[in-house]
Amino acid sequence: MSTTVDIDELRKLFLFERLTDEQLTKLANSGQVRTFAQEEVILRQGDPAECFAVLLDGEIQMISETVSAGTVAMPRTAQPGVYGGATSAYLGDRAPQTYQHTLRATAPTRMFMLPAKKFAYIVAEWFPMAMHLLDGMLSGGRFQREAIDRRQRLTALGTITAGLTHELNNPAAAAVRAASELRTLVRTSRLQLAQLAEAGIPPEKLRALIEWQEACTSNLGKLPQRTPLEISDAEDELGEALDDLGVDDAWELAPALVNAGFSNKELEKVRAKVGEEQTPAALHWLAGAIEISQMLSEVTEATERITSLINSAKQYSQMDRAPFQQVDVHDLLDSTIAIFRGKIAPGISVVTDYDRTLPLIPCYAGELNQVWTNLIHNALDAMGEEGTLTIRTAHDEDEAIIEVGDTGPGVPEAIKERIFEPFFTTKSVGQGTGLGLDISYRIVAGRHGGEIKVRSVPGETWFEVRLPLREPVPVA
Repeated sequence: MSTTVDIDELRKLFLFERLTDEQLTKLANSGQVRTFAQEEVILRQGDPAECFAVLLDGEIQMISETVSAGTVAMPRTAQPGVYGGATSAYLGDRAPQTYQHTLRATAPTRMFMLPAKKFAYIVAEWFPMAMHLLDGMLSGGRFQREAIDRRQRLTALGTITAGLTHELNNPAAAAVRAASELRTLVRTSRLQLAQLAEAGIPPEKLRALIEWQEACTSNLGKLPQRTPLEISDAEDELGEALDDLGVDDAWELAPALVNAGFSNKELEKVRAKVGEEQTPAALHWLAGAIEISQMLSEVTEATERITSLINSAKQYSQMDRAPFQQVDVHDLLDSTIAIFRGKIAPGISVVTDYDRTLPLIPCYAGELNQVWTNLIHNALDAMGEEGTLTIRTAHDEDEAIIEVGDTGPGVPEAIKERIFEPFFTTKSVGQGTGLGLDISYRIVAGRHGGEIKVRSVPGETWFEVRLPLREPVPVA
């Protein structure tokens, strides 16, 4: 149903509050009021851009379908004067010819509908200077935003890649070193076995020695914890005992044997099993076999660490998942922390306080990881070389709550309201684009219908993210 609008009602809207009665009258005569039922579509993305729509009363939601990001739903609003539709009609032929978003009534709603051509004429006629400024800002701002967005993504990718490369390099180097040592140890072990055979060790004693070696290697990593001083004393004691037996390189054999739980008591057992004559050669072979087992454990640990890092990277990037899914937010947080391990200074401790009763949340997981990356990166930058990074989760009836805290100097009260603005940054020139928190806000609020806010005092800053636990209602 369409009706006319009273100029006094238009005057109350922030868009038109400074217009004269004559202008308001012309505006009222140019458009009409339409009413919409709850869940009724006011404007549909892709339809011809024929109207500029202004909210008089009720509640609406703006929804956009994008190629790269899927459905983007903005928070609902009941603020009279908010607008949508053919907002760029004053650009003439350069304006989009179809609606770039959908407007949906989420409650019974009244809208002032102004034809796009009349809206364009009014802007050009009444505000010529503003029109030219808006034209320049729209065109220039779009190009600037695209360029800085690309830089932000590349910077984030570089940061994460550097950290991941550093983390992968350590276990990879350890595996290469252990494999090289293994080659030498295995060759030596074969020669030692051959020497034992040539010395005429009986088969039953050789079997007993091999069984003893299996028992020793199974002890690796399972012995009671000892202090460095206790280990050093044990090595000295065993080294002296080996030296007394005439074992060559006794002090080089002692560390490996002690690591497997060897003492003078076990030394006597070996002598009893293989005989006095074969004991030195048997101990050399036994120490070598223990070292081989240790090297194999190092290779296993290094490759498992590499696998874990790769799994974290996959979880972080969500490269093998559908864009929208039900996920455990703790998995996303853990994968982001793992990616950052190489960037966390030694003086910074990481504390996680997870509410494991938090249910799965419906979200774009890869995009939320970008939010966690921005928040953690900012926290680490704020603290410098020392501090505590705390990540905790909780939930109420219909929202998940994720908080990232740091012990940095805090956010000054004067700028607290501006930190989510595009291009606003407190970092030095060349160190920040000012888009990290803006992107985070758009992902949390725009993509997920959530909320992100900050509370800060010197020495304690918390960024709080709230995400709905229910999936958004699809556009009809």
